[in-house]
Amino acid sequence: MEIKHYLGMLQRWAWLLALGLILGGTASYLFSVNQSSVYQSSTKLLVIRAPQGQNSDLAYLASQQLAQTFIQLLKTKPVLDSASAELGYRISSNQIKAEQLRDTQVITLTVEDNDAGRAAAIANTLVGVLVAQNDSLQSSRYLTSEEGLQAQVGQVGGQIDQLQEQINRLTMENVEEQIVQAEAKIAQLQSEIASLENDIYYTTNRGRTPDLAPTEWTARLAQLKSTLELYQQIYANLLVLGKPTSSGASDRLTHLQKTLELYQQIYLQLLGSLEEVRLARLQNTPSIVQIEEAAVPGSPVRPLPFQTAMLGAAVGLMLAFGIAFAIEYLDESLRSPMDVDQVLGLPVLGYIADMKPAEGPRQLHVAAFPRSPAAEAFRNLRSSIEFSGEDQPPRTLLVTSSRPGEGKTTVASNLAAIFAQSGKRVVLVDADLRRPSVHRALGIPNRLGLTTLFRDSLKLESVWKHSNGISRGMLVITSGSLPANPSELLGSEKMLHILAELRQKADVIIFDGPPMMVSDAQILASLMDGVLLVLQPGKSPADEAKSTLAQLKRSGAKVIGTVFNRVPKNGSQHYGGYRYYSTDS
Repeated sequence: MEIKHYLGMLQRWAWLLALGLILGGTASYLFSVNQSSVYQSSTKLLVIRAPQGQNSDLAYLASQQLAQTFIQLLKTKPVLDSASAELGYRISSNQIKAEQLRDTQVITLTVEDNDAGRAAAIANTLVGVLVAQNDSLQSSRYLTSEEGLQAQVGQVGGQIDQLQEQINRLTMENVEEQIVQAEAKIAQLQSEIASLENDIYYTTNRGRTPDLAPTEWTARLAQLKSTLELYQQIYANLLVLGKPTSSGASDRLTHLQKTLELYQQIYLQLLGSLEEVRLARLQNTPSIVQIEEAAVPGSPVRPLPFQTAMLGAAVGLMLAFGIAFAIEYLDESLRSPMDVDQVLGLPVLGYIADMKPAEGPRQLHVAAFPRSPAAEAFRNLRSSIEFSGEDQPPRTLLVTSSRPGEGKTTVASNLAAIFAQSGKRVVLVDADLRRPSVHRALGIPNRLGLTTLFRDSLKLESVWKHSNGISRGMLVITSGSLPANPSELLGSEKMLHILAELRQKADVIIFDGPPMMVSDAQILASLMDGVLLVLQPGKSPADEAKSTLAQLKRSGAKVIGTVFNRVPKNGSQHYGGYRYYSTDS
């Protein structure tokens, strides 16, 4: 039954589902075709760690972090500005997407742009700028050391040139100048050694962050001390060279040559130190290389109108289904016999479809269209009522509803006509003394009626009327003039006498009663053999029907069942055997 319920819901809301499908697909397609084309170009980069860190236990983790660092550098403002300046147009970080391939040191760089050529150019240019930025950032760590060593190499080279000139000229003035320069260099080296020793002390004992690694500081200190010793020897030789000696020019030439050899040793040491710094920079600098160049894409990645339309249609369908499900969930009306059974515990004795109005003197549908599906539905209802009694079918039947507008008068009058067509003597009584409608449905006068029997001492034959040619066995008692106290009249002894007289005159008496929202209906229901509750599927609220049934039970009425009135023909398959009669014949 649960599956049938959902299938029924889908059929009832098929139009909404189709509308959601069409609107969602159409709107998505139109939105997609009006969007600018977006092209995507990708390149791949390989991150290479510095050789010094390859054997570390944390090498794998460091590699992952290094790749993520390069990914972040790709989106920094200096890289984007440099690439924009090189290409001549602005690059946004929103155009760039970079991600690391799992368990590798490969980065995939993806660039999107409205122009296919620009997408590829941006990707390749970003790689070049990133490589240059990385080299610049890493070189700056060793820039000070390289510049200092290069300056010293230049100074020593100049001193070697001067010594060569002194050897050639052997002038005392040059020796004195060399002594001054040697003194200045010794003072400079002593100052550098003291500063470096002070830095090492503070780094070791005070926890200050060093600019260079401790091993590099130690090597630098040893190199400076070695250079100082050489300069001190040079200084001593120059002092000796500057004093008068008996050896003459030969001694001076020997001292100059020894000093030149010392300067040449210093020069070679400085060159070695410079190469060591450069080698350290190369060994501690990670690199990044482009392993796959970005190509110009041949087709855009979006918009994709057909795929977008399908996705939009699916979303529209889901939204429509959600709306339908919400409406069904919030709808507390009685829609099916299963609802009636679960809420009221009553059987549905008949299913009456929407009926087209009859014209002419034969106002009732079953009389005007005796072979219609509705007429056949009333015959089924008549059979259900006849078999509802335990010993014998009910002779007095009240037709009522939870509230006005559910079609109780239509059901009562057509049911009376169907009973009369079976050869029974039937009296239809309009017992709604507040808003009577039987006389309008049948086109007969309402001057005399049920209230006349209460007021005047008249017989039934004086107030009942024939059914205007509908059926020879059907008599009608209209309501008559409206009384001021209908409840008191219906609950009086006179009403019991009228009922007794009707039982003597007719086989079946059908009362078209007021809705259960007034007390008249409860009084009438307690006097009847049976009560038929009219419901409109999808309209009659479950709580009102449940309250109506409770009122009937409190009054001692015998409710034989319900009838579904105004069943929509497109929903007739939900109402059991009525589906067979869902089309006119």
